[in-house]
Amino acid sequence: MATQLITNVRIVEPGTRICPGQLLIHGGRIAAVGPTIAESPPDTTVVDGHGGLLTPGLIDVHTHGIRKFHYNYDTPPEDFAAAARVLGQYGTTCVFPTLVPRDEPSFVAKLRRLPAALPRGKGACMPGIHLEGPFVALSGAACATMPGDLQLLDDLLAACENRVAIMSISPDQKNILPVIERLRERGIVPFMTHTRASVEQTQAAIEAGAVHATHFYDVFPMPEETEPGARPVGAVETILADRRVSVDFICDGVHVHPMAIRAAVAAKGPQGVILITDSNIGAGLPPGEYDTPWGYKVRVRPGDAARHVTKNFLAGSALTMDVGMKNLFRWLDLPPEQVWAMGTLNPARVLGLTNKGRIAVGADADLVLWSTDLKPVKTWVDGECIYEREKNGV
Repeated sequence: MATQLITNVRIVEPGTRICPGQLLIHGGRIAAVGPTIAESPPDTTVVDGHGGLLTPGLIDVHTHGIRKFHYNYDTPPEDFAAAARVLGQYGTTCVFPTLVPRDEPSFVAKLRRLPAALPRGKGACMPGIHLEGPFVALSGAACATMPGDLQLLDDLLAACENRVAIMSISPDQKNILPVIERLRERGIVPFMTHTRASVEQTQAAIEAGAVHATHFYDVFPMPEETEPGARPVGAVETILADRRVSVDFICDGVHVHPMAIRAAVAAKGPQGVILITDSNIGAGLPPGEYDTPWGYKVRVRPGDAARHVTKNFLAGSALTMDVGMKNLFRWLDLPPEQVWAMGTLNPARVLGLTNKGRIAVGADADLVLWSTDLKPVKTWVDGECIYEREKNGV
């Protein structure tokens, strides 16, 4: 694996600082970083960053697809590899393909195809799978709604050969607390979502180990008003009030108003907020209508999210991570290193990815060099270039 010295860049240490410097890549990892690097092997390739920003790669923990490629248990394995190869042009170096288990007898068997489909090398890394459901209380666009079932949970995890890293659940679903506890025992991170839970139900889920909420505010309806004029309180308020719980947002300006994201930053600090895409078929593609694996088409158009073609409801987003970062910079009055953490360090912490999301000696060389208009110029995963704008022409 070639040794590379990246010079003439402004290095972003997420959450901490931005300073001019150089970075040495060797063996797929960051070997040195500092204002200057005195020594490097004689065969080192030098990359001139032309004063651009160098950040850790973006990490998307909730994404259903990109462009025409989709992550679904019916997807041919070659589509996973194709998706991994295109993600670098959006600055994304790590994703957790998000699948929606279907309420049908054959879906556990279909999941068995997935572990072999996760690509290794030649693109963005996919450390594990995110199952959105089936133990959720509200369907949203496509989710099955099933009570907690430990046997089914074990069957799902076994079918995926223990490659599940995240499972989205609802605090108000029946028998959910044993599911959350089992997930934590197995090292799987439970995400709260698709819920109308009460304060008490949400608190119980948090105490059981569910300390992250995904696509926050979306499919988090207010509880029913029981006292006229008295605003009801439920999952949203309970999550915001507990500093142990982090939250993620679809930052496309459609799913969530920017003011809601500002409120979460005020409640939790920048370290408690994460960018996701929840991207669907059509993300990164021109306006148009695109087929999905769920039996309906979605429409993509400027200034909007992905919508069901005939019913017009939101069906995931058409967001890419680079655009999400641009939006956060427009909406939030924060130091830029804190905003960068929302797409890099913060998701790495939630998932326990100790070697990703940061620039430090020994960390994985998952890096992005950005232009002044915040478009990726070059993207590396484990020190290998997976995207270069001049060569790819996009």
